Amino acid sequence: MIVFDKIFKLYQMGSETIYALRDIDLHIERGEYVAIMGPSGSGKSTLMNLLGCLDTPTSGTLRLNGVNVGDLDDNELAEIRNHEIGFVFQTFNLLPRSNAFHNVELPLIYAGINTDERERIALEAIEQVGLLDRMYHKPNELSGGQRQRVAIARALVNKPSIILADEPTGNLDSRTGSEIMSLFDLLWERGNTIIVVTHEEEIARHSNRIIRLRDGRIAADEVINGATKSATPVAPDIQRK
Repeated sequence: MIVFDKIFKLYQMGSETIYALRDIDLHIERGEYVAIMGPSGSGKSTLMNLLGCLDTPTSGTLRLNGVNVGDLDDNELAEIRNHEIGFVFQTFNLLPRSNAFHNVELPLIYAGINTDERERIALEAIEQVGLLDRMYHKPNELSGGQRQRVAIARALVNKPSIILADEPTGNLDSRTGSEIMSLFDLLWERGNTIIVVTHEEEIARHSNRIIRLRDGRIAADEVINGATKSATPVAPDIQRK
């Protein structure tokens, strides 16, 4: 599903060249549950940006579902982000004036799904995260865990190839964080490909593979909990209009 082949990412800071990633070779298969770890400055955020098609490599080849991401223009990258990747952020990134239902429905509006179909899909996604009774509440009327569940439902509606979560429990207490990770466990068991970027060992241990970065390189790549699941999507099929 994801192939990094000799990836470098460089930034120019005046006369200084910063190597954010160095010679990364990495394969992530469909149905894997992967955690990416590393200290500050290790390259975690840069790797996440490349995985999410928010940035492109300086050199090397990055393929997502067989497509060379480096060959795409900004519009094509946006299309991949909208349809192939479901993002879950530490800060939730919800529209504060919209209720949970509208926040979940929004990607379907951008995708051009008709009203009846997108309402059905949004309702199913909200049901999957256990928030039907709170779907007409705005974010400031929800707890942190409920807001993250809304964000996860929003990530599911376009049936993405990958759910990419950046520190998904970072703003939650330990109990609520455990509940959110249990939800990710369930989504993985139902066939979703999950990639979690985290600095917490306990969170990473929910995955089946931990990739550790240091100084822009892969320092370790460890399979910890057995094989991947078959890819049976949890999100409903979408008829693109």
